[in-house]
Amino acid sequence: MTTAQGARARARQEVTAAIKEAARRQLAAEGAAKLSLRAVARELGMVSSALYRYFPSRDDLLTALIIDAYDSVGEAAERARDAVADAPPPDRWIAVCEAVRDWALAHPHEYALIYGSPVPGYSAPETTVPAAARVGMVFIGIVRDAHEGQGLSALSLPAGLRPEGARMVADFAPDVPPEAAVALVAAWAQLFGLIGFELFGQFNRVVEDREAFFRHAAGRLAEGVGLGRG
Repeated sequence: MTTAQGARARARQEVTAAIKEAARRQLAAEGAAKLSLRAVARELGMVSSALYRYFPSRDDLLTALIIDAYDSVGEAAERARDAVADAPPPDRWIAVCEAVRDWALAHPHEYALIYGSPVPGYSAPETTVPAAARVGMVFIGIVRDAHEGQGLSALSLPAGLRPEGARMVADFAPDVPPEAAVALVAAWAQLFGLIGFELFGQFNRVVEDREAFFRHAAGRLAEGVGLGRG
């Protein structure tokens, strides 16, 4: 790459970052459904045609923001896991849950973008899947490590749900028992339900000590996937 090419690449990266940051501000002010390329262009002092060279459509910009958000919360989960790599699996599970909650509280609008109501008229493409899977893969890894090491607590699974558990194992949770795979999906949904309730105000006048409540709930989720107590 020549010096001129390098300078152009850096300039493009800087403009792309500025566009996404302006779009995040618009998300905070108006919500994802009202995201507008023209409004972003106006904020940045660009003509719309120039912005379209970076993001050809609103959906392209939304996809970039969604991938960034999933990658950001995924990185938070992975850092938390790595920081307590030598801890027992239940403690690692709780640490990751707390890191995801902390990220959500620090990035409420990005959390709403990826875990809130679907954006009307938008369908996320397959390119979002690897980033979206990062948090789930951290939890699967913790359960897999426990299964291969100290073992998991006994979990039950109705006979009628066993084929679904086997499919989950084959699709995204290899080397995890079907019982644990089903429990993992339920725990994943419950985790984001807990966070969403806190973030969107459903715990107001219900839960006062949010941190202690969340840690307890995360521990119960750990038990639910067979990790026992830390």
